[in-house]
Amino acid sequence: MSSTGSSTYQGFTAEERAAMKEHAQDQKKAARRSSRADKAAQEQRDVLAKIAEMQEPDRTMAERVHAVITAGAPALTPRLWYGMPAYALDGKIVCHFQPAAKFKTRHATLGFSDQANLDDGTMWAVGFALTEVTAEVEARISALVKQAVSRGPHTTI
Repeated sequence: MSSTGSSTYQGFTAEERAAMKEHAQDQKKAARRSSRADKAAQEQRDVLAKIAEMQEPDRTMAERVHAVITAGAPALTPRLWYGMPAYALDGKIVCHFQPAAKFKTRHATLGFSDQANLDDGTMWAVGFALTEVTAEVEARISALVKQAVSRGPHTTI
C-alpha cells in the first residue's frame, strides 16, 4: 500500500484494548463463582458498580436503562460484557448499554444482539443512540426489550 495519503491499519485503539481487557477480567470473575444464585447476585452488583463509576450523563442514562430493562424483562440477567452493562437470557447477551465515554462517542448506545427477537422484514435496527432517557424513551426501551425476549418465529433465544 502506498504511503501517499493512504491510511493504514494502526491496530486497536486504547479504548478497544481496555474493553478487551475488561472482558477477560469479567470472564475470569464469572468462572470463579460457585453457585448460580451467587453468580447472578454478584453479576448484578458488578453491573451496578460499573454504572456507579460512569460519568454524567452516562451514569443517569445507564441507571434508568437498567431499571427499565430489569423491570420490563425480569428474565434477563444483568452482567458485564466488555466492561459494559449487559442483559442476558440463558447465558446469551440480548442487549447492552454502551456509555458514550467508553469509546469517546457523541452519544450512548442501547444495542441488541442477534439473540434479540426484533426481526421486522428483511432489515431492522439493532442499535439506538441515546442522548437522554425521557419517559417516552423509557417506554420505547421497555417495548423493545419485551419484544427482544419474546419467543416469536424468528427468535434464536
